Amino acid sequence: MAARPAPLRLWLFLHLLPQVYCEYGMVHVLSEKGSSKGKDYCILFNSQWAHLPHDLGKASLLQLQDQTASVLCSPSDVPHGGFNNQIPMVMRGNCTFYEKVRLAQINGARGLLIVSRERLVPPGGNRSQYEEIDIPVALLSYTDMLDIGKSFGSSVKGAMYAPNEPVLDYNMVIIFVMAVGTVAIGGYWAGSRDVKKRYMKHKRDDGAEKHDDETVDVTPIMICVFVVMCCSMLVLLYFFYDHLVYVIIGIFCLAASIGLYSCLSPFVRRFPLGKCRIPDNNLPYFHKRPQVRMLLLAVFCISVSVVWGIFRNEDQWAWVLQDALGIAFCLYMLKTIRLPTFKGCTLLLLVLFVYDVFFVFITPFLTKTGESIMVEVAAGPSDSATHEKLPMVLKVPRLNSSPLALCDRPFSLLGFGDILVPGLLVAYCHRFDIQVQSSRVYFVACTIAYGIGLLVTFVALALMQMGQPALLYLVPCTLLTSLVVALWRRELAMFWTGSGFAKDLPQPPVVIAPVNCPQLPKDSSVPAPQQDTEQMTNPTLHAEELHGSASAEEELADASTKTEQPEISVAHSEEPTAQNKDDLESKCLNAEQNQLE
Repeated sequence: MAARPAPLRLWLFLHLLPQVYCEYGMVHVLSEKGSSKGKDYCILFNSQWAHLPHDLGKASLLQLQDQTASVLCSPSDVPHGGFNNQIPMVMRGNCTFYEKVRLAQINGARGLLIVSRERLVPPGGNRSQYEEIDIPVALLSYTDMLDIGKSFGSSVKGAMYAPNEPVLDYNMVIIFVMAVGTVAIGGYWAGSRDVKKRYMKHKRDDGAEKHDDETVDVTPIMICVFVVMCCSMLVLLYFFYDHLVYVIIGIFCLAASIGLYSCLSPFVRRFPLGKCRIPDNNLPYFHKRPQVRMLLLAVFCISVSVVWGIFRNEDQWAWVLQDALGIAFCLYMLKTIRLPTFKGCTLLLLVLFVYDVFFVFITPFLTKTGESIMVEVAAGPSDSATHEKLPMVLKVPRLNSSPLALCDRPFSLLGFGDILVPGLLVAYCHRFDIQVQSSRVYFVACTIAYGIGLLVTFVALALMQMGQPALLYLVPCTLLTSLVVALWRRELAMFWTGSGFAKDLPQPPVVIAPVNCPQLPKDSSVPAPQQDTEQMTNPTLHAEELHGSASAEEELADASTKTEQPEISVAHSEEPTAQNKDDLESKCLNAEQNQLE
């Protein structure tokens, strides 16, 4: 008979082992003098020894006796008089958990706290040992033990309890608003900017710098390469987390500062101050002579990223900076990266859908610890020596008091990918809306679908009490909604291909005015309208602003007078076919570029 595959043998081994129940609880500590407010500390216990009450009011408030000088492995370690109605704190090691708790119970203890310098693990035993012991036993970290002595002194009381986890934390509302707001603003901004660039193909500032950054059209090959890179990086982070986490932090600081600059620059350009430019020089970047206000903005954005990088582990306020930088980074990516077709959107979302599900639900069967690679990397490995966390998430501290928030997950997280991937589809929907003049029905529907998908993710998180791949719910909601809207409006063919549909649609009028153009000699044999057409398509002409100079209008008026033709309104002169309009715009742009050269 063929041998079982290695993953199957590992799965059977892990699931046939006796299970050790691991639960988080709290020990509420206060001074016996009652002069200070109490404080909760994290404990890890096994409910098979004894259950802890869920309510602090029902927990017994007993004296904590510091016996960390011993390990409580032999009767000689028991102090004279025993542990009468006390909770001793002893060091971990030299014997089993059962031997420690048995000695404590025999000598009158009402509970046992085992202090560990290492990673907290649930105190295990066998069924007969569980039946013999009827006092609670839990592990307490060494740093918390030191903090108890520093904060409350030697005479302290404690109560061990395990409150129920809240179904849903209130911080989910904050995460929901940030995520949906980022997707809506980023999609709207990206779509409006793309359409503006389409109809205003060349926009000049009073200096050398441009207002808009270049966009990157994503191709199917780029999507495949991107997914392979994501898989490789995730696996490398799982095995070499302590080495690569600092590389990710550095990349985030650089990208976030660029994103913050991109988001704030349109507002800074509205300020009337700081328009002067730096003197001529040969320094990199500075040789372009940027405006002083833009230079100050760049310094500000870099400073914000550096401040976050230095104080990133300050849980009290650093998360605010991280979220602000993360939102700016997401808006910048949504503005820069463009999916030109719904076919490309579908390919990207479906591939990342499979990627997310695989690394959350499938990888627990392939790892030795049974942990999900995605969850382990996103939350940070518990055995990491650096205790650093990846910054590519929006994080909000938990607002409800619970053992999980105190011990393991003080923050709720939402990855940038859960914002960027559906956001690219929302941006595509907005571009399509404007180009087919659909009153933004695609954009609004896709944004609402994203919000509904995020709510479904939160419900699944509350029901399953484990990390969820948000794309599992966001991808079907956004893709199906966009598809249904396209079918309902009978625009699926145009919506699917994306490219080419703008040529069949009416374009807004483009006013073309000749400025300083040499007058061509008019041939009497050529009709006047034909001469006007030739003048309008002359390569030496270029586009002006709608409020163009008065001299251009006078030249047009003189030309119409000389030909003795009836006046033709601008509206009628701007009704060529779409193909002729594109040719006209391209000739004008080429002429202007030649003139600039």
